[in-house]
Amino acid sequence: MFTNNQRQEERTGKYGTPRLQYLQELVSQFQNASDEETKEKIVANLGNFAYDPYNYPFLRQLNVLELFLDCITEPNEKLVEFGMGGICNSCVDPINSAIITQSGGISLIIQCLSSPVRNTVNYALGALYYLCNQSNKDEILKPEVMDVIERYAAAEAVSTSFSNLAKAFLDKHVSRNN
Repeated sequence: MFTNNQRQEERTGKYGTPRLQYLQELVSQFQNASDEETKEKIVANLGNFAYDPYNYPFLRQLNVLELFLDCITEPNEKLVEFGMGGICNSCVDPINSAIITQSGGISLIIQCLSSPVRNTVNYALGALYYLCNQSNKDEILKPEVMDVIERYAAAEAVSTSFSNLAKAFLDKHVSRNN
C-alpha cells in the first residue's frame, strides 16, 4: 500500500523511527556489513521500500539507487537479483529513471538480461520497459539487445513472464508506428 505523511505518522507512532532515519540505518548497516547474507537481506529490504513513491525522495537523498546499481555489478547473484528488483521498483518515477540512466544503469541492466536467475531477468525487462525513452532509445534498442528481447517474447513455453514482459516492451517501444 502506498504511504502518505498522515499514514506514515499513524504507523510509526509517537516514538517510532522516522522513515528517513530508518532507511539511513539500513544503508549504514549495508555499508558496515561484512557477510554476504546480511547484505542480501538489507538490499532486499531496501528494494521493498523502492516500490512506494513516498520513499523516493529518501532513497535519492541516501543514494540508494546508486547502491542498487553497485549491487548489480557484484558476483553474488542474490545481490544482483535484489539490486535489480530495487531498480525495477523505483524506475517508474521519472527522476529516479534519470538518475539510473545518468549513472550508467542502462548497460548494467542490459547485462542482467542474461542472468541465470529468473527474477533478475524479469526485473531487467521491467526496468527497460520503464526506462526506454527518446533520449536513450538508441542505447536500449541496439540489435543485440533487441535479439535477446525478441527471443524472450517468443519463449512463452519456457517462461510466460519473460514472454509477456518482452512482448509488452516490444509493443510499447518497437511497434510499427514508432
